[in-house]
Amino acid sequence: MTIVTTVFIVLVGLLGAGVWVGIALLATGAISLSIFHHTPVVELLAFQVWSSLNAHELVALPMFILMGEILYHSRLSRDLFDGLKPWLGRLPGGLAHINVMGCALFAAVSGSSAATTATVGRMTLGELKSRGYDNSLAMGSLAGAGTLGFLIPPSIVLILYGVLAEVSILDLFIAGIIPGALLTVFYMGYIALRALMDPSLTPAPDPATWADRLGGLKLFAPFIILVVMVLGSMYAGLASPTEASVIGVAGAFLVALWQKTLNPDTIKDALFGTIRTVSMIGLILTGALFLSKAMAFLGLPQMILEMVASLNLSPMGLILLLLVFFVGLGMVLDGLSLIVMALPIALPLVLAAGFDAIWFAIFLVIAVEMAQITPPVGFNLFVVQNLTGERMGTIAKSALPFFLILGFFAILLAIYPQIVTWLPEAL
Repeated sequence: MTIVTTVFIVLVGLLGAGVWVGIALLATGAISLSIFHHTPVVELLAFQVWSSLNAHELVALPMFILMGEILYHSRLSRDLFDGLKPWLGRLPGGLAHINVMGCALFAAVSGSSAATTATVGRMTLGELKSRGYDNSLAMGSLAGAGTLGFLIPPSIVLILYGVLAEVSILDLFIAGIIPGALLTVFYMGYIALRALMDPSLTPAPDPATWADRLGGLKLFAPFIILVVMVLGSMYAGLASPTEASVIGVAGAFLVALWQKTLNPDTIKDALFGTIRTVSMIGLILTGALFLSKAMAFLGLPQMILEMVASLNLSPMGLILLLLVFFVGLGMVLDGLSLIVMALPIALPLVLAAGFDAIWFAIFLVIAVEMAQITPPVGFNLFVVQNLTGERMGTIAKSALPFFLILGFFAILLAIYPQIVTWLPEAL
């Protein structure tokens, strides 16, 4: 237990001191090895971590990020709002549903939770406020729905999971489709129920004709075509995830060209945004992989496995314990670090309990989504705060119902794992 305590104290101390997450993870691994194992730190970092980071599947990561960046700097969010407005305005909850549906659609070309939240929110929040929608409902629905960027393919965290767990990325993408669609329905159902219970939260619905709806459909038709090109090429077996990411970048350039937003400034902003995001992910991934290797050298995973095994938990008890653990860990770590750190320890436990590795990927993503809207390190909460200027506590309170929906959904997946596994097995 001395090793566990030391690793925990060093990591929490570094993070609490404001050290970058990737550097804190690297330093924790190096300090732990120096104290307990005397392993050559530089040699381990050079060989073990580089071999993991050199996986060719990771090429898809910067390409999908670049695709999202190009679309982020286009007028896509404006077209999404205007296109969805005549379709969703008549539902109970009205235009508040655009936060959810817009996030679900943008998630299909982004793969990032924060990018999805920022892109949709910069257009919807101001519009909803000016039309008289309840500010709490608008902020909460955006923060909650923004987490769909991690679940709906192509997902950055699913790519990382596939590389680390040596699971087919395509199977993971397929597994995320039904849960992503169901979670979207749950979010929209909650908004509709709130609006029916308290009509003052939303103004009277906007009238819309079929001509308006068809006009709206034309606004985001290029976006739908891009989604079909990227995901369809993978599911039809015409392209690997890496090849599909290149198709996505080419398609994003064509969409920006069609929208007349493709110019040198747009390209520069998209490239620099991609470089910043990939560099951040690379540093976190390097630190987390190094810490994972260090923990393996120290025998930490085996210690934790034996500790959990001694509790004699049922499979459902284990899942509930892991869910609480992941959410707690997510309160101080971002989602990418959480996945890379937790996977070596949690995956053997889950497999031994009889669950599937692909199922666990989706369950873990749901837990990460909960962490995205959990203070103090809830990335989506920071994005919404940056868009609105509201206090963090107010935003977190607004997102609480969506946090609870995610928790319920995670338990639902544990009870009915076929929600995740049916489609990959069928295809």
